[in-house]
Amino acid sequence: MKTNRCLNIVASTVALLVLVSCASSNKSSTSNRDDWPSYGRDLTSQRFSPANQINTQNVQKLAEAWRYKSGISATFQATPIVQNGVMYLSLPYNHVVALNAKTGQELWRYTHYRRKDWQMCCGPANRGVAVANGKVFIGTVDARLIALNAQTGAKEWDIDVVENAIVTEGQDALDKNDPNSARKVTGGTGIGIAMAPVVYKGKVIVGITGVGYGLHIDNPREDAPLGAVIGVTGRFGRPGFLAAYDVNNGKRVWQFDTIPAQGWEGKFTETSDDGTSFNRDIAQEKTELAKYPDASRFGGGSAWSTPAIDSATNTLYFGTGNPSPQMNDISRPGDNLYTVSLIALDTETGKLKWHYQQVPHDLWGYDLASPPVLFNYAWQGKKIPAVGQASKTGWFFIHDRATGQLLKKTDAFVPQHNLFKKATFEGTVVYPGILGGANWSPVSLDEAHQRVFVAAIHAPIKYTLHESPGKEGKPAIRYAASEPTNDPRWGLLSAIDLVSGKVLWQVKTAQPLIGGVLATAGNLVFTGEGNGQFNAYNTQTGELLWQGKSDAGVNAPPITYTVNGQQYIAVASGGSSIFGYKQGDAVTAFAIK
Repeated sequence: MKTNRCLNIVASTVALLVLVSCASSNKSSTSNRDDWPSYGRDLTSQRFSPANQINTQNVQKLAEAWRYKSGISATFQATPIVQNGVMYLSLPYNHVVALNAKTGQELWRYTHYRRKDWQMCCGPANRGVAVANGKVFIGTVDARLIALNAQTGAKEWDIDVVENAIVTEGQDALDKNDPNSARKVTGGTGIGIAMAPVVYKGKVIVGITGVGYGLHIDNPREDAPLGAVIGVTGRFGRPGFLAAYDVNNGKRVWQFDTIPAQGWEGKFTETSDDGTSFNRDIAQEKTELAKYPDASRFGGGSAWSTPAIDSATNTLYFGTGNPSPQMNDISRPGDNLYTVSLIALDTETGKLKWHYQQVPHDLWGYDLASPPVLFNYAWQGKKIPAVGQASKTGWFFIHDRATGQLLKKTDAFVPQHNLFKKATFEGTVVYPGILGGANWSPVSLDEAHQRVFVAAIHAPIKYTLHESPGKEGKPAIRYAASEPTNDPRWGLLSAIDLVSGKVLWQVKTAQPLIGGVLATAGNLVFTGEGNGQFNAYNTQTGELLWQGKSDAGVNAPPITYTVNGQQYIAVASGGSSIFGYKQGDAVTAFAIK
């Protein structure tokens, strides 16, 4: 339970020091195998645990061990980090707490004070912290990178990753008679950091979001995922980047810009590797190219997902978001490199090794939001070091880790309709659309059985063209909008065989799935739902074996860890405002009673 910090600060500090001391002298109870030391558990981001104390035979006995309530009720997406018996947890709005991982007792708390008048792109949520070198690192919604002392929570350094929010709103360009000109906007171009940082070889690595300009319009239906998103032609947004900073002082070591200074038009790619058409008018785009010589200055390409890292080759892999303006391509002819791409970088220099663009010239918001995952792939009788990524388009992509060659695109794990069809004045219904497919939810991958578990979304989206009269005699403004339809929506938890690419089993849930997946050697896969259910399934069959319940939506990735021989399953339950799921302030740990 939440503690009274004023009365217990001395006891909490002593308890934390005792936990760290005990961990140092008793490796068997708090070994790295027993911890959850990084966002994806380890640098591969497989999110698969070898723990099997909790398994298919006893999971029915799983019960609440402790619950911590932070007092901050808001969209909660964090992955808890557990090291040496201590849980480090980022809260909405970037507050951070350290908890006793066995009891849930609060050990210390850092309160974050945001920069004044800083516009948040996408709400108060963040994906978590990184813990290394005696420090806790967090990227903030106001675009700062902060290092805290891991034992006390005291701030050690605090840097601005970008200086300005660079808020540029195209809503003002619309005529007053346009209905979208007066609708409430809840998000736009406001620079922040959503991803959990990752630490590697003395560097803390993080990227920025909010650069792929698009206005998020409130949805009048509270239970609907996301209102309209509109993209107005203009000079809005900026390039994104991923950067590495020295863990000791926050000094920038390198920066990779997700939009190249030259050549962002690419090769004008017309089809995917398997021949699927992107429905582009290449001749028209090439004609328009000279009109927009500096379009890349506003190019977008947010970095949403924590990188996976191959320590054998010093290569990191991450995904990028949509180009800017979102869904509106008039002012950005070409492929718009390196948006909507899987990117491989040298960890020591930040230099590009290769990229693979899933959707050139994106018009649908098909960001690579789900984190990439590294594994050894059984392919054509060989073991190939591979990188996989669950896409918003509904396929799981598998690439050669060294070259970027596409080895396999699995069968679709969600229904697909009108994929890559353009917006029309009548409205074009597409699924999956801007929500996915697989959104930011991380997958879990069982390398031994060559199987991946994906939590996904079926939510039809209507893409509509609008034309707003120009102000003061200026030409009319044409723009696109995406918004939910009244069609049924649901979630899909899928087990996919990586060798064949076939879906082995699927579980349909009442609401779209957002949050993430955990699989364990106990033949269990865990995921949560927006209605507060927290579920355990048999990894072989998809059979529901156990269900817990929270007052708020369980829309964060679960983890598992072991303290003093006891295995725990933990997850945040704080809902999601963008999906209309009830918000809350709890983290709950479960164990066999």
